[in-house]
Amino acid sequence: MKAFPPLAVTMVGSWPRPPELLRAQRQVRNGQLDPAAFERLADTAVLDVLRCQEAAGLDVVTDGEMRRDNFYSFVADKLDGVRLMTLVELLDHVDDKAGFEKLLQTLDVPASTLSNPTCVGKIARRKPLAVDEVRFLKQHTAKPVKVPLPGPYLLTRAMWVKELARAAYRSKEDLAQDVVQVLRQEVAELIAAGADFIQFDEPVLTEVVFSPGNTRTFMCASLAERGDPTQELELAVSLLNQVLEGMHGPLFGLHVCRGNWSQDESILLSGDYGPLAPYFERLRVDQLVLEYATERAGDLMRFGDKSLGMGVVNPRTTNVESEAEITGAIRHALELYPADRLWLNPDCGFGTFSYSPVNRADIAQRKLEAIVRAAHALR
Repeated sequence: MKAFPPLAVTMVGSWPRPPELLRAQRQVRNGQLDPAAFERLADTAVLDVLRCQEAAGLDVVTDGEMRRDNFYSFVADKLDGVRLMTLVELLDHVDDKAGFEKLLQTLDVPASTLSNPTCVGKIARRKPLAVDEVRFLKQHTAKPVKVPLPGPYLLTRAMWVKELARAAYRSKEDLAQDVVQVLRQEVAELIAAGADFIQFDEPVLTEVVFSPGNTRTFMCASLAERGDPTQELELAVSLLNQVLEGMHGPLFGLHVCRGNWSQDESILLSGDYGPLAPYFERLRVDQLVLEYATERAGDLMRFGDKSLGMGVVNPRTTNVESEAEITGAIRHALELYPADRLWLNPDCGFGTFSYSPVNRADIAQRKLEAIVRAAHALR
């Protein structure tokens, strides 16, 4: 595993997409633009994001998820047996229409802007999910490269809309086994491509804990079949550990948040990591990438021998946190974590959903610069 500096600074993943890339994304999806033309535009956007990160002084860089519709829906373009559907389109297929309409009503963004990868047949990896992203980024930077991937539990739960998936799979658990195999193939190729940090995104875990039996966020299309959070969390641990069994080389991380589609904090989930801590500690990941710049996350905790990627700026606010605020948070964290096991990042991405980013690029840039100044002050 590569050595990283103490108080290493990185992003969680996403960055607001430029208008021309959003137009191209719509056009290529509607068959109005050649995919190769889209990739050329995306290359330019990635290089712009890379320059922003390098100018800010980040230690580990991402590609900003420029090529993705959102942090997990993009797999629909890479997998057989998966169709990209908006939440509005899914309403026509679910049995519990009243429950699903209630879900849509909790969103303060148009449901037509949020897309979900939905299982409609046996899934298989038609092409890599993110290997090409890593290869391109590594051609243009000497810095370590981080790549976010949707976690196996998130993918399974999102894709499992039983009214559409049951022709190919008897249960969500059957679908999960194919998801594990897809991700194992991906991780092996990412390691070979030289990825330095592979992060799995599992924000839905907070939904399991804090709203059992009442799916109310964007994070999965279907209404949960089980009401017992323990069973769901055990499944999540098992799936991610299966993906990582025997995998070595990069730093492996898990990102968990409480929703990142709105600037209205009052509609996002709240609760500390206490209920999740026993499950976190059993995971085969090296780092937990967690939000702590919002009061909704509760008090700072230590999780066994894992390093912490601590959120020190809120990606949803327009004010830029001061160096004093950030250094204060870091000093508090250093009471629980040594500097070489404490990383610094925003709470979540700045553009989780391409058509509804939670912030502007100029503000995101200033927030990253503030993190780097605070890190350098304490190194």
